[in-house]
Amino acid sequence: MKSIKFAAAGAAMLLSATAAQSQQIDAVRWPVPMAFGSNLVALGDAMPWVAQQLDKVSGGRIKLQVFEPGKLVPALAVFDSVSDGKVEAGYTWMGYEVGKVPAAALFGAVPFGMESPEFMAWMYFGGGNDMLRELFKPFNVYPIFCGTIGPEGAGWFRKEINSPDDIKGLKFRAAGYGGDIYKEVGASVTLLPGGELFQALEKGVLDGTEFSLPTVDEQLGFYKVAKYYYLPGWHQPSTNQYLYVNLAAWNKLNAQTQALIETTCTAAVTISLAKSEALQGATLAKYEKDGVQVKQVNASLLKAFQAATKKVMAEKAAANPAFKKVYDSQLAFMAQNQKWKEFGYLPRDFK
Repeated sequence: MKSIKFAAAGAAMLLSATAAQSQQIDAVRWPVPMAFGSNLVALGDAMPWVAQQLDKVSGGRIKLQVFEPGKLVPALAVFDSVSDGKVEAGYTWMGYEVGKVPAAALFGAVPFGMESPEFMAWMYFGGGNDMLRELFKPFNVYPIFCGTIGPEGAGWFRKEINSPDDIKGLKFRAAGYGGDIYKEVGASVTLLPGGELFQALEKGVLDGTEFSLPTVDEQLGFYKVAKYYYLPGWHQPSTNQYLYVNLAAWNKLNAQTQALIETTCTAAVTISLAKSEALQGATLAKYEKDGVQVKQVNASLLKAFQAATKKVMAEKAAANPAFKKVYDSQLAFMAQNQKWKEFGYLPRDFK
């Protein structure tokens, strides 16, 4: 009987402590507009996963309501909406705000830059996070790294692309610094949100487009209207998503609530990368059955894109000190780890 009484008392104390802990978590009710649809595998479904997990671990005290693109704010206006305090938070790829924050796109994707595991290492242990917070603070935005996926496709094209001459005059959709490099090589570049790309390709408004992973591009139907698909995604070796939180709203939260949100986003980085790596092989095999010609960007084109990258990035670094600071940090981190990448792993062409 004594054992039963002690057990009951212990259970009551545990329940009481749990209840007290849950009361320490702030009650959060935030709408979260997204820049891309929640149906897009590994790219758009990470934020709904974060919302579900936060609801569970907080005992229902943290509820983030995800809104599809355009339902609450325009797809490309998430940064401005969070910065201006129109919404407390939003989820997006970092780079659409490049006109206001030139260095921002370096955190979204860097041509010929770091792949996702190395980018994660730089963000968490190479000073990336601190530089990002410093960069966004004047805009009243607290950015949280909250998803990453592997390399995108280099692009979908309505004709074969074999040399730099084939790029000249091409009507092409691209985002971030990849778009600047396509321009440097001679393409006519425009930026459209994902939901508008199929129709633009179908009607000939675009000759080609890049957007995301093979699985995501499949969901958008590009393979139905463009039969040449090129890899690797030299322009985005990793694609990184963020939860943007209005800084004033963030500062109102207590430390426990902040930690729950940040830890859940860290988990989302792992989940999104694992999911993106799990699914691409099967999708490429399906493309070939559907008559898509899956090709590698040849060496002459890669060299042309690489030369254009060096020129474009040097110009941007010279024009913007914040850009130079971030880019120099990334290049130094890559150089420091180059021998490890070359010697620590089996060569990719080893069979």
